[in-house]
Amino acid sequence: MYFPVRAITLDLDDTLWPFAPIGARVEQVLHDWLLQHCPRTAQRFPIEAMRALREAVYTERPDLSHDFSQLRRLSLVRAMELSGDDPLLHAQAAFETFYAERNRVEFYPDALPALERLAARVPLAAISNGNADLARIGVHHHFAFQLGAREHGTPKPAASIFHAACTQLALSPADVLHVGDDIDMDVIGAHRAGLRSCWLNREGHTWPHDSIRPDLEFTNLAALADWLDAADLPNNPHSNVQPDTAAA
Repeated sequence: MYFPVRAITLDLDDTLWPFAPIGARVEQVLHDWLLQHCPRTAQRFPIEAMRALREAVYTERPDLSHDFSQLRRLSLVRAMELSGDDPLLHAQAAFETFYAERNRVEFYPDALPALERLAARVPLAAISNGNADLARIGVHHHFAFQLGAREHGTPKPAASIFHAACTQLALSPADVLHVGDDIDMDVIGAHRAGLRSCWLNREGHTWPHDSIRPDLEFTNLAALADWLDAADLPNNPHSNVQPDTAAA
């Protein structure tokens, strides 16, 4: 199935890179930093205990459910206060240690070449509930902009974050294709906001719903780039490329 696509919005975690290795690694890196700079905090809050504290802070602050960075900072402040370390001296440095490691990603093998191909066709924008920083990661030049739940104030699957991206792209939702791995946050959220949707199903899962289906489904971004190339062939009736009538 082909249809016009004038821009693409992309999820980040588990779409361009796997998040699980990052999540495991950042906890160890942060703990190692605390052992060196805040040993009392590290002793009282080893990795499992720090994780439990972070979950407790998240539960206490549902108003910040869209801002993982601020929740992480509050968790570090709480841990240091309870342990007798000074958060005014250490919390920001601890967060920077975490955040630098959080943005050290390993792309899926198909992701970077596909990003270049997609960006050559249509504008790309990132929509993410997470706190990855495309500039720190080094791929911001492929994107027109990055819109995070923290900046917007509401996370996916809320329609408003999709609509805000469409407004920034100066396009109607029907002209925008959203691509992501999460069934509820990405596919159903985009569908209900009026965007076209592409499920990036890297693990080969079975689609679980009958009433809503993604417009497209691929196992990697290269397949999406192939689809967009084919959709833009001049002899395709749904092509984004307009015939050169001036030369006729």
